Amino acid sequence: MTTDPTTTRRPAFPGGTILGYPRIGRRRELKKAVESFWSGRSDAVDLEIAAGTLRRDTVRRLAALGLDPDDGSVPGSFSYYDQVLDVVALLGAVPARFADLIDPDDGSLEPEGYFTVARGRGEDAPLEMTKWFDTNYHYLVPEISESTPISFADHRIVREYAEAKEAGVTTRPVLVGPVTFLALSKAADDAGEGFHPLDRLDDVVAAYAELLRALAAVGAPWVQLDEPVLVTDTGDLDPERLRAAVATAYRALATDLAPAAPADSADHAQDDVDGDGETEAERPAILVATPFGGLQAPGRAAGGADDALALLAATDVEAIAIDLVRGAVPTGAGPGGTVPGLATKTLVAGVVDGHNVWRSDLAARLEVAESLRPLGAGAVTVGTSTSLLHVPHDVDDETFDDGPEAGRLALDPRLRDWLAFADQKVGEVTVLARAVAEGREAVAEALAASSAAAASRRAATGVVVPAVRDRLAGLSDGDFARGAHDERVAAQRARLGLPALPTTTIGSFPQTTDIRTARAAWAKGELDDAAYTTAMRAEVERVVRLQEDLGLDVLVHGEPERNDMVQYFAEQLDGFATTALGWVQSYGSRCVRPPILWGDVSRPEAMTVEWSQYAQSLTDKPVKGMLTGPVTILAWSFVRDDQPLGDTANQVALALRDEVADLEAAGIGVVQVDEPALRELLPLRRADQDDYLRWSVGSFRLATAGAAAATQVHTHLCYSEFGEVVGAIDGLDADVTSLEAARSRMEIVPELADAGYSRGVGPGVYDIHSPRVPSTAEVTELLRLAVKSIDPSLVWVNPDCGLKTRGYAEVEPALRHLVAAAREVRAAL
Repeated sequence: MTTDPTTTRRPAFPGGTILGYPRIGRRRELKKAVESFWSGRSDAVDLEIAAGTLRRDTVRRLAALGLDPDDGSVPGSFSYYDQVLDVVALLGAVPARFADLIDPDDGSLEPEGYFTVARGRGEDAPLEMTKWFDTNYHYLVPEISESTPISFADHRIVREYAEAKEAGVTTRPVLVGPVTFLALSKAADDAGEGFHPLDRLDDVVAAYAELLRALAAVGAPWVQLDEPVLVTDTGDLDPERLRAAVATAYRALATDLAPAAPADSADHAQDDVDGDGETEAERPAILVATPFGGLQAPGRAAGGADDALALLAATDVEAIAIDLVRGAVPTGAGPGGTVPGLATKTLVAGVVDGHNVWRSDLAARLEVAESLRPLGAGAVTVGTSTSLLHVPHDVDDETFDDGPEAGRLALDPRLRDWLAFADQKVGEVTVLARAVAEGREAVAEALAASSAAAASRRAATGVVVPAVRDRLAGLSDGDFARGAHDERVAAQRARLGLPALPTTTIGSFPQTTDIRTARAAWAKGELDDAAYTTAMRAEVERVVRLQEDLGLDVLVHGEPERNDMVQYFAEQLDGFATTALGWVQSYGSRCVRPPILWGDVSRPEAMTVEWSQYAQSLTDKPVKGMLTGPVTILAWSFVRDDQPLGDTANQVALALRDEVADLEAAGIGVVQVDEPALRELLPLRRADQDDYLRWSVGSFRLATAGAAAATQVHTHLCYSEFGEVVGAIDGLDADVTSLEAARSRMEIVPELADAGYSRGVGPGVYDIHSPRVPSTAEVTELLRLAVKSIDPSLVWVNPDCGLKTRGYAEVEPALRHLVAAAREVRAAL
């Protein structure tokens, strides 16, 4: 692509850049170090040594992969736990209940305090957790009020820049931007009526300005501020206020502070303003990144009141990164289709997908990057659409680590050729950046190889299965509907005979070391099928007896045989592949290995019936059959991108429909089909939401509508803002829906009541994502809040989520308190 030298300058990051990189380590080194610190097996010094080694290895790796080690192309995106919590620590903005954790001298948080804010202690609940935009990553929600302390309190990001520089790499520090940080915050309990966290914008921006000065003082050429809130028009934030906040923040940070380089030369020092021969920069150059969608709302005119690209172009930031995978190529409202103000900026074209694992069709992606030319940017370079936090490290690592299969490939070589994990995506970025700078001929071999891989994928056996397509084509409206709700309620009451406020759990019980050891040995062939089944059945029986002892009303088998609520099913469904080392951070130290959904989906045989049937044979109480819903299987997998998501969801739904029928035939009277990701995939633009809700709700109904009236269908949703999908929750037509509600203290319950929700509902009364054990009084208080808003005959009593990640030392007393609270409130009805 050629540019006009009279209107352009050398781009920032001419060799390409990425917006972030996985931070858990190629072998989950950070997870292990953090959990060792939590358990007391190591101290803060040990933790920092392990983290420092990981950080240095990461930046050197990125330089070795082709990112320029000298110009800020390598992002410094490390976090011990969560990038939003990092800003809380940066500002010293902790809730009042954790005020004692703040260092009184400088307002900083030591590591133990940092993790305490995330995980809670005693009666002090941790920060609420929810999904990061439309990803499966969870962030911690800051609590801000008029009195929350806000200052530049934590210099960690400055120290990490200096650390990388000493290791030979000039990084670009990355942090959540001030507007997104406050827009995602919630008003603290001590906030006054009408207060919004954005009321503290001036204080937060002042602290960011101090940080930028500190980074400039140690020579950082660039800083990246992530503002994904600009790609969404959902939520209750006034769009005009959001725009005003962006203008205010970046006037203070970009215009009022002297930059490290003049607007017309990204690679020259700032003019000598005082004549002493030294640069007087007050800040690094600023890259504002806007992942997860387009900066222009669909169907809206360029340059209009809601055009966030025009808004950023009018500021004095030096570069803007735009998502061109989820977002469309923007248009300009200036002369010739240009965007006013963009001529002084580098536009980072996010054409490499940071959210999925498919190898890019480089020729097609290059065309998208080239199509930005009419916008009139000072320069264009290539980047990822999002941080690579959301994908695994390296497809070339996909071999087995140990056992008799050590060193053997973990993925079919054909499939491997279709994939690009984080390291491969860095390579794609550098190839495309070179093509933008030097022309297609310079990378002709890479373009041809990419096109060949795309053609191989399209033609491969299993990508299209005629029998699956024919079954979808034969569906009718009746396949998506159950009988009348009132009739189902009567049939289920007669069959199950449950008390008021019935108690249950969400499904999984703690996965002990013995369970994991047995499952790993079986997977490696060191334990035969019979011995494995015997070990798992013993655990199922132990869990059933424990639940009976606790006094729970509807039991589960505990899922000891399941490695993960999605991977377990992916391993048994055609059309999926699973990885050996494809770990991705979900939250904190929690990591998952998302399966790869590459072809048409079908179920060769029953997947769960044996375990549920065995558990039911041990007790007279009802035992739930446990399935993961179609939307969640899609959301927590890397999904094929060559057909509409709704079609893929319905293929999965048909497989689950067959499983529900088999569970019923085995005598299971309660079937739970979990959809914790229903809200997660909700599009960030309102214009796109109706279509999503249509197919997502439809796929759940397709999976469950074949159930008999007397079969009670449950579903579960967790860690999302449910208010925006209340109608969809009702539309699922489940008999009982359990929801995360403990950390938010039942915020969802009044919203359900206002919406006229009339089905069974279990708002969580026990937060399982924290190690703390809630008291009976605490659970009782939450349960009383629930029955004040909702007809008690509809209310169930359950934890927020499955218990897999907790230990029995926490779970047993917590569940005893839950049952005691249910009995106390039940007696008072």
